[in-house]
Amino acid sequence: MTGWSIDLWLDPACPLTRHTARWAAQIAEEVPLRVCRHVMSLAVLNEHRDDDPEDDPHGYLWVPARVAAAVRTEHGHGALGAFYDALWTEPGGAEREWIGDIGEALHRSGLPTALAEAGTSTDYDDALRASHHAGVARIDAEIGTPVLAVTTPDGDQRYLFGPVLDAVPARADAVRLWEAVRLVAGVPAFREIKT
Repeated sequence: MTGWSIDLWLDPACPLTRHTARWAAQIAEEVPLRVCRHVMSLAVLNEHRDDDPEDDPHGYLWVPARVAAAVRTEHGHGALGAFYDALWTEPGGAEREWIGDIGEALHRSGLPTALAEAGTSTDYDDALRASHHAGVARIDAEIGTPVLAVTTPDGDQRYLFGPVLDAVPARADAVRLWEAVRLVAGVPAFREIKT
């Protein structure tokens, strides 16, 4: 294996995760880094809880997660990245405060708009759950989204919750944050940092 890579599990409807996804894409332009995207879901994460931390009594969070799982399954992680980015940007490129129309995001991503039908179907639930658990099950702590797997050039891999960002950092800060993530990922005893 050559170079560093990250696998990023994201819930397509999480407004904070969009910043982490953009951070990952930004650092991949600055340093040699492979980024692979996967789907996780806060709906899956919280479905067995008595309370609803996402305040989603009608299950709206399932819709974008199911569509994202369909995109990832049928078209791969690159298509998932394009769909995810289109979901969180206006047609002119401005950042959205909340996800846009799923069909329109699929169209702008060059994907079949019929994939929007997956949002109200259980056809991709097995793929969604498998992807979700592949990331979440590796962290022994209470987490949310995103989950990051950092793989070193030697093939060692560490799973981390986060980084959770409230904005996309400036380029210099984005690279500094990447260096910090690399450092903590290199410490086998490291578990978590919270503010």
